[in-house]
Amino acid sequence: MLIQPVVIAAVILVSLAAIFILVSHDWRYCIAALAVQYIGVFLLVYASWPLELAVTKMVAGWMAGAILGMAMTSLPVDHQETEGLIKFGPFFRIFAAAILTLAISSLINHSQSWLSMIGLPIRWGSFMLIGVGLLQLSLTSFPLRAIIGLLTVLSGFEIIYAAIETSTLVTGLLAGVNIGLALVGAYLLIAPTMEAAQ
Repeated sequence: MLIQPVVIAAVILVSLAAIFILVSHDWRYCIAALAVQYIGVFLLVYASWPLELAVTKMVAGWMAGAILGMAMTSLPVDHQETEGLIKFGPFFRIFAAAILTLAISSLINHSQSWLSMIGLPIRWGSFMLIGVGLLQLSLTSFPLRAIIGLLTVLSGFEIIYAAIETSTLVTGLLAGVNIGLALVGAYLLIAPTMEAAQ
């Protein structure tokens, strides 16, 4: 079990990493922030689960990030910059994240009745990841960012699930889903270049 200040630091870590992924233009920084985000996810899951089960979340997340990073480095340079011009600028994204944070704070205050078994910081971290991940999904069509958004949403769900249930089988299944999403994202990134090469 973690002490409360470490859990609060993990909530701040996952929130900042998720917002940085939302705002960042460079895919390298996004994948590095995803790795940092999974450290925070590990700490939040470790607040509820044994160390052996909590580590699987971090390892699966890092493997997913490595798969996406290898897919991006294998692309030609002109395809890596496909998302160079982001539709919505960083100020809009920060403003949207701020509005989302206000909505999440309202939801947290009203979730005590139906999520009383989950501590307040755990709820903050999970809802923040789910909200920013959905915001990321709604603002992009680029496969890398869409998959990172899905991984972020899934991380938030895993934090809530870890606080409610401890299941080794579901832990392995969710780790497989993380890696499967990364493989689908790698395919979606590489497929256009394979068609162009033929």
